[in-house]
Amino acid sequence: MKIIRTRPDAVAAPSELVTGAVHIDELAAPTPPSRVRVGSVRFAPGARTHWHRHPLGQVLHVTEGAGLVQRRGGPVEPIGVGDTVRIEPGEWHWHGAGATTPMTHLVVQEAAADGTEAEVDEAVTDAEYAAAPAS
Repeated sequence: MKIIRTRPDAVAAPSELVTGAVHIDELAAPTPPSRVRVGSVRFAPGARTHWHRHPLGQVLHVTEGAGLVQRRGGPVEPIGVGDTVRIEPGEWHWHGAGATTPMTHLVVQEAAADGTEAEVDEAVTDAEYAAAPAS
C-alpha cells in the first residue's frame, strides 16, 4: 500500500490535443505491469478535446459542472455531475465543457501493450461544437 499525500501540480493540456483552457491533474500513473491511468480534467467554458480515440476505451465521470460529449456520427450529448460515459475501444469521440459552464471529469483509461494511450485527429470545429442541444 502507498498513500500519496501530494501530487504534481495540474498541467495545461497541449494545444495539439485541445481547444481552449484544459488542465490535467494526474491522480494515478501506472506502475508496471499496470497500464491504467487516472486523472481529473478541468475544462474552462467552451474548451474541448480534439477528436480522438483510445485503443482500450475510456471511462469519464463528471464531478463538477456540465459538459458535452459526442461520438463520431452521433449527436452531441449533454453530460453533468454524476454522469458516467463509457467510450468503446477505437471509438472516435470528443468531450468538453458547455459553452458557458466549466466541467471537470475523472478519466480512467488503459494504455495498449505498446504504450499507446490515444490517437488524436483534427480539432472539433465551432460548427460541430455549436450543434449541442440547448440546455
